[in-house]
Amino acid sequence: MLVLNRKVNESIRIGDDIEVKVLAVDGDQVKIGIGAPNSIDVYRQEIYMRIQEENQEASASTINVIEALKNQKRD
Repeated sequence: MLVLNRKVNESIRIGDDIEVKVLAVDGDQVKIGIGAPNSIDVYRQEIYMRIQEENQEASASTINVIEALKNQKRD
């Protein structure tokens, strides 16, 4: 992991298309802005993890439905 120090209004670039800018620092909270193309999804970590969990649950549900349909054809 690359670790950088930035001051308010300073930014870093990721590739040609992504900019991460420090907007404010208030105690232990840092407000950042992320500029990225619409084709790149940007999520907070906790939201990303919830999406991953829901995708896994949906995938498991689909498999259960497929198995139920297979078993129904056999009856």
